Amino acid sequence: MTTANTALDQLKAFTTVVADTGDFERMKQFAPQDATTNPSLILKAVQQPSYQQLVQSVRAANPQASVSALMDRILIAFGLEILKIVPGRVSTEVDARLSFDTAATIAKARELIALYAAQGVDRNRVLIKLASTWEGIEAAKVLEAEGIHCNMTLLFSLVQAAACGKAKAKLISPFVGRITDWNKAKLGSNWNDAQHGGEHDPGVQSVKGIYGYYKHFGVATEIMGASFRNTNQIMQLAGCDLLTISPELLAELQSSSEVVTRKLDPKATQGKEMKELNVTQSAFRLQLNDDAMATEKLAEGIRAFCGDIVKLEALLKSSN
Repeated sequence: MTTANTALDQLKAFTTVVADTGDFERMKQFAPQDATTNPSLILKAVQQPSYQQLVQSVRAANPQASVSALMDRILIAFGLEILKIVPGRVSTEVDARLSFDTAATIAKARELIALYAAQGVDRNRVLIKLASTWEGIEAAKVLEAEGIHCNMTLLFSLVQAAACGKAKAKLISPFVGRITDWNKAKLGSNWNDAQHGGEHDPGVQSVKGIYGYYKHFGVATEIMGASFRNTNQIMQLAGCDLLTISPELLAELQSSSEVVTRKLDPKATQGKEMKELNVTQSAFRLQLNDDAMATEKLAEGIRAFCGDIVKLEALLKSSN
């Protein structure tokens, strides 16, 4: 098998491949265009012996910094290393504990961009990750108007995607695997891979719906499928603007010679009738509330990220 025939290389012909990891040493072999991080991934990375020197150098350079400020600088340090590897952009996440505070989210995003700027990084190479709450989306509207680009994460529904598009967010990250997880748990023993997997996978279907909506209404926001459980989910979304993939699944794609065919194409959305969603605050909240899966997974995701931020802060305190 020649390198050019790998499933990963075939996928790159249709879709921008992004590495979903804080482990920048490992991502080199996959030559991704961009990379994404989140508190959970950074927590996992800083506990590896190979990154202890990076953490200690940040601490030494900022001896008077509070734990919160030190955490921001560690996020930036990882981002800077990642930007040496990828030719495109890195996504750096705002503290998830600010997910329901628009003003604080805006302030934190500006701080992160300023830290990157102090290291000579152009803001166009950074995406600030925000939770797709109403408050996060409102923050994105302000930040995008300032030229600070946003990656809207923890996105599980069409109404969240529609609101992000209206806010002119640069990019959204619909969570494929977590949508599937919820539906699989709900169905229990009634889940059937033949009936509910492949092109019928609930997470895949969600992204396809968002893709169709965006292309139909000419929404410029980029769609980046995220949170994959297997390579089949990835294959089903070949043609999506971007896909952010873990090193484990990137390795599977790199070692596979399976033929990849384009599944998503803007042309396929032409001529279809579609209703534009109402995304005023009250309409957004009601539609999100009516979607049990999206409501539960959004709340669960924020709790998990908040928990990992607390663990990261505790780790930084203990190694003081």
